[in-house]
Amino acid sequence: MMDNLVIRPEEPHDRTAIHAVNAAAFGREDEAQLVDRLRQEGDLLASLVAVVAGNVAGHILFSRMYIETQARPIPAVALAPLAVLPQYQRRGIGGLLIQDGLDLLRHRDERIVIVLGHPDYYPRFGFSNEKASVLESPFPQEAYFALELECGAMSGVRGKVKYPAAFGLA
Repeated sequence: MMDNLVIRPEEPHDRTAIHAVNAAAFGREDEAQLVDRLRQEGDLLASLVAVVAGNVAGHILFSRMYIETQARPIPAVALAPLAVLPQYQRRGIGGLLIQDGLDLLRHRDERIVIVLGHPDYYPRFGFSNEKASVLESPFPQEAYFALELECGAMSGVRGKVKYPAAFGLA
């Protein structure tokens, strides 16, 4: 791992670099524009950057979402997107962003995190495809994962996921 790496909350002056990191990592503007919309609409819970030698090399964003159950909406957290500049990928930066982000969410007493992502990547951080299987979502089941930040947080939870409007899923 790089010894000149710092993970910290985003600051206003990071926004242009965050947009560029997301666009470069995904090879398109969609995720970068999603971050901008989530920020504008006030749905951000946490936004962290990985800074290497003074430059933003990675970014992770967490936003508020809900699981609509028969009884009541259950607050949850959407992890999306996670992005690392191509030249810094496969060096553990994404993993550090995830770990620091999940630690931050635990300290804020969040209970459930949901992610759409690669089946070979997210389970290593405790995300479970099985736990997400009780959730109705617009995404392919094999790429949909849930993580309990508090043991038993998803016990008995069944329902449809509701993302912020910025995701354009309504």
